[in-house]
Amino acid sequence: MDIYQHFRKEEQPFIDQVLSWKEQVELTFQFKLTDFLDPREQQIVEMLIGSNNEELKLYKDGGGSEAERKRIVIAPFYEEMSDRMFQLTLLEATYQHKFTTLEHRDVMGAFMSLGVKRKKLGDIVVGDGIIQIVLAEEIASYITMNLTSIKNANVTFEEKPLSHLKQENEKWVESEKTVSSLRLDAVLKEIYHISRKDAASFIQKLQVKVNYKVVEDGKFQLQEGDLISLRGKGRSKLTEIKGLSKKDKVRITIAILK
Repeated sequence: MDIYQHFRKEEQPFIDQVLSWKEQVELTFQFKLTDFLDPREQQIVEMLIGSNNEELKLYKDGGGSEAERKRIVIAPFYEEMSDRMFQLTLLEATYQHKFTTLEHRDVMGAFMSLGVKRKKLGDIVVGDGIIQIVLAEEIASYITMNLTSIKNANVTFEEKPLSHLKQENEKWVESEKTVSSLRLDAVLKEIYHISRKDAASFIQKLQVKVNYKVVEDGKFQLQEGDLISLRGKGRSKLTEIKGLSKKDKVRITIAILK
């Protein structure tokens, strides 16, 4: 059976990487620690290796119970697990929020300007004068020494225990929709209450992401579990595809982050 048929074509390189990790652990009997993975990538690892695998076990950690981006440990079934295996570090800095407004993208941009790869960074929390980021411990000292300003705010990062990580309790509100098809532009239209023309315009302007990646084609077919983001209008999920209505429309359940 062709394993790729269950996934999108653009996901094939990551699938090959996961299968390589799996083979590496099976051959060497040593655990494999991944970089930070987004929820879709985590889902792919779980689908390929599986919770019913008798030889291997999966463990995930992103620093907190509500973390979105996580590192995964793929280990032989007998491996004893410890938190240290995830090699996570929490850095925290404060800023004068009465005089400076910082957003997630400002912090992300500052990190990326240092040449840091996104896969080395976990979740970022910004608000009320505090910046927190979970990252791979091997880059912690580099970030501490080199990231001294974000936008027009001077910052000094210090290492903190992971228990100090602020949890962002996200609230997702579900509702049922009927769409003409599972094309990205058609689903965007219903979720965000915009016209099909506006949906196409947002896509053409590279303002729409599916599973954290920009999608440029309005005909892109969505699947159950996809995470959608529209710049300036927030994030949503296609949580369930419920089948066709009597008028041959597609009934779906979506969730919007409030």
